[in-house]
Amino acid sequence: MAEAASILVEDLVKRFGGFTAVDHVSFRIARGEIFGLLGPNGSGKSTTIRMLCGLLTPTSGRASVVGFDVAEEPEKVRQHIGYMSQKFSLYNDLRVIENLRFFAGLYGVKGDLLEERIDWALQMAGLKGSETLLTGELAGGWKQRLALGCAVLHRPQVLFLDEPTAGVDPLSRRQFWELIHQMSAEGVTVLVTTHYMDEAEYCNRLALIDAGLIVAAGSPSEIKRTAIKGDLLLVECAPLGRGLELIKAQPGVVDAAVFGAALHVVVSAAEKARVELAAAMAAAGVKASRIEPISPSLEDAFVALTGRRAGNEAVQ
Repeated sequence: MAEAASILVEDLVKRFGGFTAVDHVSFRIARGEIFGLLGPNGSGKSTTIRMLCGLLTPTSGRASVVGFDVAEEPEKVRQHIGYMSQKFSLYNDLRVIENLRFFAGLYGVKGDLLEERIDWALQMAGLKGSETLLTGELAGGWKQRLALGCAVLHRPQVLFLDEPTAGVDPLSRRQFWELIHQMSAEGVTVLVTTHYMDEAEYCNRLALIDAGLIVAAGSPSEIKRTAIKGDLLLVECAPLGRGLELIKAQPGVVDAAVFGAALHVVVSAAEKARVELAAAMAAAGVKASRIEPISPSLEDAFVALTGRRAGNEAVQ
């Protein structure tokens, strides 16, 4: 018999008046899994996570967290979860230890367990010996680790992280993710929303969401492997805009987009396309310094999937 899902979402919908923020979303997450909701700002990630935390009532569909229905038993859901929002939620005018004691009180952590959990949170956040510092004086990465410590003082079975590393430097982001993997290894289920494509690689599985719709789901490698319908070329050329315009008009080119200072070009056959693109750019006076096959990134996959859906909608 299959293990019951830690989080189960079935046909979940959230409408605000005539606007559909979440559109018939379904997924399941196993105990100890790190599951990512990946998408741009406004795609429905935060609305989904707020419904699963019992903070918003779904318009239709159903969802359960550790067996409790999010619409019918929101208080029971909140007793078993930790939640960390994208906006820093601690009190800047309190000291580190005061924030920890305040949130321990909210979660009902008392007695001998109180000091044990506070000590654990300080060690986990790397703030042992810094208990008396004002929270507002901490750097962004330290604040986020402290916020994580406060969110899990009561040892929740499920942890919801809503864009937890927004505005945090890359090193602090990586250290934060190391903590998440430690918790996952201890059996905590983690649902994290992010718009950072590199962070999504740290998840066991992903759902790519755009305009409230899930456009793909699977492991990062599965999504990258199946999203691109053809071969992918990296093209470095100058001028870039003229090169993009020229390449899009070539036969055998499925799609092309600007990525940083280069172009990522989806073609039906890589070797043939390399020769044809080089010849076409040379004839048009576009200097190509590099044309070579590359492996698709999650960003490539997301651009391909969302672009394909937009194109389908335009035809309908």
